[in-house]
Amino acid sequence: MSERREEAILKFSSIVAGYGDTMVLKGINGEVAAGSVLGVFGSNGVGKSTLMRALTGVIQPASGKVTVNGSELGKVPSHQRRRLGVSYAPQERVVFDNLSVSDNLTLGFRSRSLEAYDDLFRVFPRLKERLFQPAGKLSGGEKKLLSFARIIAERSPLTLIDEPSEGVQHENLERMASIIRARIAEGAAFVVVEQNLTFLTSIADHLIGLDHGEVVLSGDSVDMSRDRLEAVLAV
Repeated sequence: MSERREEAILKFSSIVAGYGDTMVLKGINGEVAAGSVLGVFGSNGVGKSTLMRALTGVIQPASGKVTVNGSELGKVPSHQRRRLGVSYAPQERVVFDNLSVSDNLTLGFRSRSLEAYDDLFRVFPRLKERLFQPAGKLSGGEKKLLSFARIIAERSPLTLIDEPSEGVQHENLERMASIIRARIAEGAAFVVVEQNLTFLTSIADHLIGLDHGEVVLSGDSVDMSRDRLEAVLAV
């Protein structure tokens, strides 16, 4: 994990957000700098995915502010947000089932070339073996690997990933963690939502624990005992 302290790429303050009249988040604050990972964890239904949607502009906060490199996200038109250098892999609907694995991987590239995946195919050879199969025929864990490879290949300065470990085999989790650490060393920033504490603490510099839409634990991961982290998940 990185020890560098730089100006935050992403900052969010007093985020209140939800759906219709129901506010799921109740004033969330945080930030992540270049070369670091912010880990967000908590039990099911506490607002983790809602936070990710608010941070990426998928939903608009009822109040509060999200800034990326000083630009307020809510003031940037949706079609221009990708230019801010933000990539987002959601928890659900992570692939286009009716398209091939190859088409899923190349949709974001004008050339439709797979060249950006050469290194990733060496790490995840299963994806290369399945290139011409419909993505919908992959297992749940394989779909997560496909989504992960696609988002990593974008090489964005800021990447947000929601529950990347879900259904993924242990050896591939270790490979995912190594890839994230390599990107951190290059100066990238990540926000990762996870319930797998072993995976999350292997990559995160700072942790935020959520319960009922509020931050109940926040601090550097090196200062967090396993018991304190598990207590948040047990709430």
